[in-house]
Amino acid sequence: MGVNEAVPPPQTLAAGRLGGVSIVFFAVAAVTPLSVVATVVPGAYAGGAPLALPLLFLGLGLLLLVFAAGYDAMSRRMPHAGALYCFIARGLGRPLGVGAAWLALLAYTALQVGLYAAVAAAAEPLVSLRWPVVALGCWAVVALYGLLRVTATAWLLTVLVPAQAAVILGYSLADVAQPAGGRLTWAALAPANLSGLPRPALGILLVLVALAFVGFETTAAYAEEARCRRRAIARATCLSIVSLAVLFAAATWAMSVATGPGRIAAEAGARGPDLMFDLAAARLAPWAVTLGRVVMVAGLLAAMIALHQTIARYLFALGRERVLPPVLGRTGRRTSAPAAASLTQTVIVGLVIGAGALADADPATAARLLGVGGGLCILLLLLGASLAALMFLNRHPNGEGVFTRLLAPGLSTVALGALAYLAFADLPALLGVPERVVLPAVAAAAVLLGVVYGLALRSAAPVTYAGIGLGGAAVVVTPSVAVVRSVPRQRQPGAHRPERVNRQELTG
Repeated sequence: MGVNEAVPPPQTLAAGRLGGVSIVFFAVAAVTPLSVVATVVPGAYAGGAPLALPLLFLGLGLLLLVFAAGYDAMSRRMPHAGALYCFIARGLGRPLGVGAAWLALLAYTALQVGLYAAVAAAAEPLVSLRWPVVALGCWAVVALYGLLRVTATAWLLTVLVPAQAAVILGYSLADVAQPAGGRLTWAALAPANLSGLPRPALGILLVLVALAFVGFETTAAYAEEARCRRRAIARATCLSIVSLAVLFAAATWAMSVATGPGRIAAEAGARGPDLMFDLAAARLAPWAVTLGRVVMVAGLLAAMIALHQTIARYLFALGRERVLPPVLGRTGRRTSAPAAASLTQTVIVGLVIGAGALADADPATAARLLGVGGGLCILLLLLGASLAALMFLNRHPNGEGVFTRLLAPGLSTVALGALAYLAFADLPALLGVPERVVLPAVAAAAVLLGVVYGLALRSAAPVTYAGIGLGGAAVVVTPSVAVVRSVPRQRQPGAHRPERVNRQELTG
């Protein structure tokens, strides 16, 4: 191997195509807010959640805003299509960054496949089709949008995301306008009603509420394509968190008003995911309920598209940095979309859906296991990103204030660490199965394989290793200056100077 090696100039995503509001829609779509309100909220109440459940949504939203301070600072410093992978690589070391990339691909794919399983149950009141048929129809639409310009997806989400918010707020207003017993109650917003829940149940509840927000962190994956990227990602992340917290809290409170504070747990246990629609059916015209169910199916499709876009950008980022085959780092000539990465993800998901259909898998069980499992892996990645922000921003302050570089990432690391501990301590209850070993083993194996692969790159391909987390920037690896004296060379004015990495730095 020569003294110097250089990586060819990388392809890039189209800059300036997404505004801050569009990025908010991508993130909120990935969360599927209408599905969360229809399934997670009744499930939490039926499982013994305290009456003041809306306050937990607001509290977790506040925690995520604290996390966002360090997260957004990292995004300003290093706009990257594989955000979590990049941040952890730069903050905690390249091998762990590759492990985080493997875990992110596993987690987001699990979430996406779980949505393909969930959409059949959501569509059942509307159409009589087997779940593989519904899933494959959605798969074809997702595949198409993966190859189009990102602006085409942004326009679609501009319709589907506000539609979900309109249904949530419309149903909530109807519930509040006709409260149980004709009397409006604020009991669900009283902090005193948070008490009395045993520690194990409280731990499970906190984790479920946290998982309801998973998807907001995808904002940073669009930093390269954002207009005014220094401010767009920070504003989009904060607006996504605030919007979700308000929607969830409002819908949760409205349900308790519609059933009566003393009846919400019983009604949620008896009606389950139909609670929201049954309450609306008692107060609104039948067409409003049917429209709500249609919007819910469309919202799940929007989430599949948004997650597909995120996964494609992670694959593109890894291909561009040659951690994965470089073909994944190619973009469409006319669209500048990560076409090769998108097609790869389409094939993988299609094979998984086909395997599930052949195995006659139960879609409800698959949706729950994949959704909770993928969400828990994202929770681990958020913990890693928070710790990475704490380490990186304090090594390279560059004008960041004490809150942004120390207090915010420090507090969020402790809080997310506590949530991760509670999640894995009560894993059987979260997943609804007695097994507590498989999910941690799969997550640990993904991270370990990534770390081993990263270490192998350090020895076999030092240029590739040095470029991990740099977004495909040109890299030159040179021997240590303690061994070889550098010889000055003439350089033409204006010529590009590649990033130079000393071999001693490759131990990180």
